[in-house]
Amino acid sequence: MKIDTGDTAWMLFSTALVMLMTPGLALFYAGMARRKNVLGTIMHSITLLCVVSLIWIIWGYTIAFGPDKGGIIGSLEWFGLKGVGQEPGRYSQTIPHLGFMLFQCMFAVITPALIAGAFAERIKFSAFLLFAILWVSFVYSPLAHWVWGGGWIGSVLGALDFAGGTVVHISSGIAGLISAYVIGSRKGHGIEPMPPHNRTLTVTGAALLWFGWFGFNAGSALSSGGIATSALVNTNTSASAATLSWILIEWMHRGKPTLIGAVSGSIAGLVAITPASGYVGPISAILIGTAAAAFCYAAVMLKPRFGYDDSFDVFAIHAVGGTWGALGTGLFASTAVNPSGLDGLFFGNPPLIGIQAIAIVATYIYVSVYTFVILKIVDLIIGLRVDKESEAIGLDYTQHRESGYNF
Repeated sequence: MKIDTGDTAWMLFSTALVMLMTPGLALFYAGMARRKNVLGTIMHSITLLCVVSLIWIIWGYTIAFGPDKGGIIGSLEWFGLKGVGQEPGRYSQTIPHLGFMLFQCMFAVITPALIAGAFAERIKFSAFLLFAILWVSFVYSPLAHWVWGGGWIGSVLGALDFAGGTVVHISSGIAGLISAYVIGSRKGHGIEPMPPHNRTLTVTGAALLWFGWFGFNAGSALSSGGIATSALVNTNTSASAATLSWILIEWMHRGKPTLIGAVSGSIAGLVAITPASGYVGPISAILIGTAAAAFCYAAVMLKPRFGYDDSFDVFAIHAVGGTWGALGTGLFASTAVNPSGLDGLFFGNPPLIGIQAIAIVATYIYVSVYTFVILKIVDLIIGLRVDKESEAIGLDYTQHRESGYNF
């Protein structure tokens, strides 16, 4: 194994792209929050960038990618990055092991930040930090090992997840749904309007997410060759198809297309193509993105019937989009695109769709149970919600003693 400078340069750039997604997410969510909660919403993402980075170095990385223990968890052999240096690693034969570690760190950072959109505007900042620390340690890191680190989903079952359909999007979406139910609805939800306070901010965040997603998906090839190029093309293609699909659906359903709807479609398409990005062709990416908008739009419209307050539609976009993307991988994957993958249903391999379904169900169950337990532990220790008065005033002032705007 020898370090390739071209691959290394691409992976360092991809790491920076994925890092940018978390501040982008902060703006995306902040624009959808009410004005009194804009800084509290941003604070979630910015703080996680720091907290999870340290967790990953000390124990998260070795749990996720350390030498396999029974297909369930990585050993503590790489605790504190012991033995993780500038030489190529087990998962990164042409780039430094440290580079692969940091690239994966940025995935671990953004996943709990996505969850924060489900319980925005009502959680204590201290409770959020404790929840994130426990969730990354006991949910994200083991799940990453199952899929990418030599665990049972990726290595034994043989499920395909190129860049995080199950690990990032289904896990964050399901955790968001459980959190919304456990924490409860915002004061006045369903009674008073709670529109986005700054749509321009949300669109800016969406643009940064789309830009960073090129590193998220194409970087997961771990080299700067043809597979990375294919993943990058598919990423842009699916997002474009989903954006236009959402606009058309909303136009027909509600009479007018909206900007928030358009960027919601963009994110839905990006989510759905994530697990498939390195395994499918561009036409399949169009189909995946177009269907993703329809499925995620339907999930958003059905939300009131189930009575939960997922503030920024984390479940509808990430869990539903990620589920469709994982199943879409089982339908459209082709070894003509990626010889190291598998053929899907439409290319002569029907069992792959069943394998993908097992991985999805396992992720749903594991994430649901452990997220519920973690939330209950946090609630028992410090309480999850701010009091009613603090929620009415807004989290910017009551949690951080500052305001997003000074008029």
